[in-house]
Amino acid sequence: MARRRRRNRLLVPRARGEMERLKAQVMSRELGTGPIHPEQVKFEVARRLGVPLKPEDNGDLTAAEAGKIGGAIGGRMVKEMVKRAEEALARQRRP
Repeated sequence: MARRRRRNRLLVPRARGEMERLKAQVMSRELGTGPIHPEQVKFEVARRLGVPLKPEDNGDLTAAEAGKIGGAIGGRMVKEMVKRAEEALARQRRP
């Protein structure tokens, strides 16, 4: 059976810019860096994890190495989104 490649598609494509800003904001706080450009986040995470990520042609990365990078970023983004949603719900419940 052929494996289908997963693609990260947003339900609301117009939200891509805001998601990129969230990624940069969350990861700059987590990494202790100053403001960081969204495209540089993955390279900084890879550098700190010791994963040899290059700007082009990363076909030599293992799935585990790629997963370390994506998991570190995505996991923190999800935690931040849940935190923000909980805070928004708490504000709505206040009289």
